[in-house]
Amino acid sequence: MKEQNSIPTSKVARATKFVKTGVKIGGNYLKHNVKKMIDPNISRDELHQDNATDIYSSLSEMKGSALKVTQMLSMDKGMLPRAYREKFAMSQYSAPPLSGPLVMKTFRKHFGKSPQELYDTFDINASNAASIGQVHKATKNGKPLAVKVQYPGVSESIGSDLKMIRPIAIAMFGLNENDVDRYMGEVAEKLIEETDYLLELKRSVEISEACAHIDGLFFPKYYADLSCERILTMDWLEGFHLNEFLKTNPSQEIRNKIGQALWDFYDFQIHTLRKVHADPHPGNFLMRKDGTMGIIDFGCIKVINDEFYDNYFALINFDTLDDNDKTTRIFKTLDFITKSDSEKEAIFFTELFKEMIFLLGKPFAVEEFDFADDEYFESVYLYAEKLQNLDELKSSKVARGSQHGLYINRTYFGLYSILNELKAKVTTTRPEWLRSNALKVC
Repeated sequence: MKEQNSIPTSKVARATKFVKTGVKIGGNYLKHNVKKMIDPNISRDELHQDNATDIYSSLSEMKGSALKVTQMLSMDKGMLPRAYREKFAMSQYSAPPLSGPLVMKTFRKHFGKSPQELYDTFDINASNAASIGQVHKATKNGKPLAVKVQYPGVSESIGSDLKMIRPIAIAMFGLNENDVDRYMGEVAEKLIEETDYLLELKRSVEISEACAHIDGLFFPKYYADLSCERILTMDWLEGFHLNEFLKTNPSQEIRNKIGQALWDFYDFQIHTLRKVHADPHPGNFLMRKDGTMGIIDFGCIKVINDEFYDNYFALINFDTLDDNDKTTRIFKTLDFITKSDSEKEAIFFTELFKEMIFLLGKPFAVEEFDFADDEYFESVYLYAEKLQNLDELKSSKVARGSQHGLYINRTYFGLYSILNELKAKVTTTRPEWLRSNALKVC
């Protein structure tokens, strides 16, 4: 893969890159419209492919916040056309890496030493590269290590990057402006945390130690003396990313074992720790043929406050939705319906979000769920498409849903997606209070 020798870090340089990308996109639309005049039946597939290629090419060179947003969008299969999803998914672990001189510069800036002075061996060529940093393989005292090096200028450019990507997200993906603004605010907060590798070190140790008892999981050890604000050192874990793992043709028993470990991992974090690894894309999981799985990258952690937890998860117990007064109180608390809504709007959005909860909460309505059910996932994608095209949501003057739900929703969507690709059948463990009366009778 071609290396990058520099990254645009100033606001002017990054803004110029955005403008150039916009010009390319405009050219793609012009080309599509000319072809449309010749053949009115032509599809938008080529347009989507051209736009996706140009956007990814530009953002992957810029690194940082804008590329991270595309990574998150690629996980939301109901939001984007296939061409965008497939191209943006590359940002999970296949972005163009930084060149050796830039890596050396980062080490000398933060440690005053070259990586060769800190480790016994250090591979200057990155093993993989994502949106915020890239990973190098090293050794020390006979132990293989993974060294994550953050790209220059990422933390300083978060605010300006998100402002520049905002109109692209609204125009190209048909999103509501109010929802995007709330979404971007939450993303900015999490991205600032993700660029603090000392915070990630602390959280990585805390959560991996707390989850060490979960059967089938393993975690790296982290090394504080070889870590700083922009460099993080941990054990090198062997394993396959999801697509590679599936190519080994694992048995259904192994698929189920990994799927169960993944479900139990998230169940424990959310309901016991009240903080969760909120970046469940395939690049963060290393699967083995024996059915065990390594978990890495605790940079994106969502801490769940009590008020949000009590209200949000009460809705997973479908008995709650049978109580109209309780449901209305929760919907108001979570901003599904607002004080400014007319009676007609309140009824409309209440029914809309009830439908969403029944659909997305379906795995919790049974003791065991088969995530190989493609019909279920197709219904989820169709519902997401329905939401995207609803005039009532597009024209809404308020953002719907608590900002705290953004990363929790994305966490479950990412979890569901991985379990679907695994074709895993899992026991959907959860606290007893989240079991409906119907399940308790069974």
